[in-house]
Amino acid sequence: MTQALHDETPTLTVARAGSQASYSGPKEWFTGSVRVDPLFAAALPATVSGALVTFEPGARTDWHTHPAGQTLIVTAGCGRVQQEACPVQEIRPGDVATIPANVRHWHGAAPTTGMSHIAIQEQLAGSAVTWMEKVSDAQYGTPPATQTRETPATSIADSHCIHTEGE
Repeated sequence: MTQALHDETPTLTVARAGSQASYSGPKEWFTGSVRVDPLFAAALPATVSGALVTFEPGARTDWHTHPAGQTLIVTAGCGRVQQEACPVQEIRPGDVATIPANVRHWHGAAPTTGMSHIAIQEQLAGSAVTWMEKVSDAQYGTPPATQTRETPATSIADSHCIHTEGE
């Protein structure tokens, strides 16, 4: 009886670091040198997946949206993130960027400093992302909005663009 119960019980799994092959970010979706290290994939009934994404200086995603949103946890370096029609924001280790569902945005490294983040997103109707056009050099080159840890983001941007917690 114990064996039968065990056979029907889901088993905890551990994906060992380095057990999943890294790959280069496809040129169709990224500008510059990007490495993607898969961390976990959605296994039904779950719909969430995550990867460690490393951007070399100047590298970035194309404009894109996520049907169920995306969370970025910056782990190293200095990067940028921008929601369409809002200021470019600088992101650093420990920062967490929460992008709502279907919000058009991009993210990547600063021009002279690489950046790594953990990207977490959910699938909706079998899709986790809709890729769009490249971020132009002019869009990417816009300096980040002036912001300090002591200055709430709402004072530097329209409140619909940035909400900063813990400031």
